[in-house]
Amino acid sequence: MTDQEDIGPPRPPPEAEEEGEDIGPPRPSAEDDAAAAADDEDDEGPSVALPPKPRKRKVLEFENVYLDCLPSAEMYERSFMHRDVVTHVVVANTDFFITASIDGHLKFWKKQSEGIEFVKHFRSHLGPVDGLAISFDGSYLASVSRDKSAKVYDVINFDMVAMLKLDFVPSDCEWMYKANEAQLKLAISAKEENKVYIFDAKSGNNQPMHVIEVAKPVVKMKFNKKYETLLTTDTAGMMDYWSSTTFKLPKGVLTFKHKIDTDLYSMARSKTRACSLELSADGEQMVCFCEDSTVRVWRFRSGKLRRTYDESVEQVAALQAGEDPRFKLEAIDFGRRMATERELRKDAEAPMQNAVFDESGNFIIYATLLGIKVVNIVTNRLSRLVGKVENSERFLRVALYQGVPKHAKRKRAAPGEGSKAVEKDPTLLCCAFKKQRLYLFSTREPDDVDASVGRDVFNEKPNAEELISAEDVTPLPSSNLATGATIHTTLGDIYLKLYPQECPKTVENFTCHSKNGYYDNLLIHRVIKGFMLQTGDPLGDGTGGTSIWGAEFEDELSKTLRHDRAGTVSMANAGPNTNGSQFFMTTVVTPWLDGKHTVFGRVAKGMDVVHSIEKVKTDKQDKPLQDVKILNISVEFSSKLE
Repeated sequence: MTDQEDIGPPRPPPEAEEEGEDIGPPRPSAEDDAAAAADDEDDEGPSVALPPKPRKRKVLEFENVYLDCLPSAEMYERSFMHRDVVTHVVVANTDFFITASIDGHLKFWKKQSEGIEFVKHFRSHLGPVDGLAISFDGSYLASVSRDKSAKVYDVINFDMVAMLKLDFVPSDCEWMYKANEAQLKLAISAKEENKVYIFDAKSGNNQPMHVIEVAKPVVKMKFNKKYETLLTTDTAGMMDYWSSTTFKLPKGVLTFKHKIDTDLYSMARSKTRACSLELSADGEQMVCFCEDSTVRVWRFRSGKLRRTYDESVEQVAALQAGEDPRFKLEAIDFGRRMATERELRKDAEAPMQNAVFDESGNFIIYATLLGIKVVNIVTNRLSRLVGKVENSERFLRVALYQGVPKHAKRKRAAPGEGSKAVEKDPTLLCCAFKKQRLYLFSTREPDDVDASVGRDVFNEKPNAEELISAEDVTPLPSSNLATGATIHTTLGDIYLKLYPQECPKTVENFTCHSKNGYYDNLLIHRVIKGFMLQTGDPLGDGTGGTSIWGAEFEDELSKTLRHDRAGTVSMANAGPNTNGSQFFMTTVVTPWLDGKHTVFGRVAKGMDVVHSIEKVKTDKQDKPLQDVKILNISVEFSSKLE
C-alpha cells in the first residue's frame, strides 16, 4: 500500500434516474446524420423519392403516476425466514402473500398498512412445491408437488379445504373457473404425460372431470379470466389456447385463424421453453421468462410478439464493458455475481425466474444479475433498477402488490392530510438463490434510526450450518479482548458493542489501540451524509495508520455480521486483507460493503451523536470544515453492553 493511497469504503452506487435508460436501439448520432446529408449532396440525379420521416419516440402519458405506484427503494426493506430455501411467491388481491419453500412448507402472510404480518404455517407436501396458483378473486390457493398430491386452501380463512391424490407426477396447476361458477375447476398438468387434468376442487373428488390431450407435456399454465381461456406452454416451447367450457380452441376470442400467422412459435424456434407464464390484468398481454434468459411479451389475442429482452450473461458482460455507469459493477462484485450465475445455471432445483406485469400493463418487472428491472414496454425503456446494491442476493421470482390493505388500521392523519392517512403501499415480494428468506421491496428504504433492529427478521431457528459455525467458535478470554467501547468525541459519546468471538484479531487491534491512546485526539476525517463517517488515521487525510503488529492484517468476514443496519462499525481498507487502524460507522444500511469490510461492532447507544457528526458541513474531499475529534476511547471487558 502506497503512502498516498486512500483507505475506506467506496461511495454508494449511483442511483438510477427516474426517467430510465433506453434499452432499445440507439438513435442516429449527429455524425450519422451529417454523413447521410453528404451522401445526398453527392447524388447528381434528381431525387426519386423523399426520405422517410424519422419515427417519433413513443411516450407513455402520465408515466410518473404509474411509477409512483411501484416500489422504488434501492434496498429491500425487510426480510423474513422460512425453514428452507424459498422457491415460490404469490400475491392475492385479498391482501394475502403466500410463500413456499423447497421442503414443501407454505406460509401465509397478511399485508398491513406498512409491511406484512405472519398468519399461518402449513406442512403442505412431503417434497418440493412444484406449482402454486392463486385464483383470480384471491379466494383459493392450490399447490402441487412431486409427491403426487394437490392441496387446496381457503385463503381468506387460511385453512386447507381439500386434498387430491393424483395418479401422475404434476408439473403445474392453475385455477380456471369463472365468477359465480358452481364448479371450482382446477387444471393440473402431468409432467411425463401429454395431458392436462381438470378437477372439481370443491367436490374433493380424485377423479378428473375432464382431460385435455396436448401435443407435449405442459410446463406452465395461466387462465385468462376476461376471455375464459386457459393458456398453456409445453416442453417444446409451443403455446396453446383452451376454452374453459369446451376445452377446445376458443371461438370469437382470437384474431388469427392459423398459428403460422402468429409468433407463438418463437420459443420453439429458439429451442427454449418457458420458466414462467404471466398475464396482464386486462388479459391483453402475456409474458414469459424463458430458459435462454430472454423475456418475451406477446399480444394475447393476436399471438404477435411485442417485445423481446435479452438478459443472458453475454449481454450483461457487454454492458459491463460499456460506458453506462448504471449497468456497471466493481470488478470484484461483477466476478462474484458471474460465479453465482454459473452456479445457478447448474442447479436444477433452483427457483425458476419469472416476469410480472404491473396493474396498468405498461410495465414488466423481473430479476436479473444486476438487480430487479422495471421496464416500460410502451416506450421500450428501462424505467427503474432496484436492488442493484444487494450484492449478497441473486433475486429470482417476484410478485407485485399494488393495492390498499382493506382492513388496515387507519393512521391518525396530520392536520390537512384528511383521508390520505391510508394510502397505497406498493410492495414487491421476492425470493433469492439458495436463500431461506423472502424479501420485501417498497417505497421505503430500510429503517436507519434504530440501530439495534436489523432489516433481516429472525422468525425461525438458525439452520444447521449456522449452528455448526456457532459451535466452532472458541470462547476467548475477556482479559485481552473488549466486548464494548465508548468513543468520547467533541460532539458526544458513542457506545459500541464489539464482537471478539467472530473477529478476534480485529477486536484485539481495536482494543490495544484504544488502551494505548493511539486514537486520542484523532480527527473524524471523512464524513459523507447518508453513508458513513470515518476515522482512525493519525495523518488525518485517509492515507495513514497501521495495526498493532506494524503491518496490514487479514479480513475477518462473517456471514452473521453484515452491513444490514445503521450504526455498523467496520474496518476501512484499500482492498482485501489491507486492514490497519482506520474504521468507519455507517449511518444507513450499506449492503454493497458486505464481503469487503470486516464488521467488528455495532453502535449500541449514541446514534444521535453519529447523526450529529453526519450533518456537519464538509469540503469537496468529504473532510469536515469544523474539526470533529475523538478525545479518547474507553473499553469494556464485561458483557454489560450485550
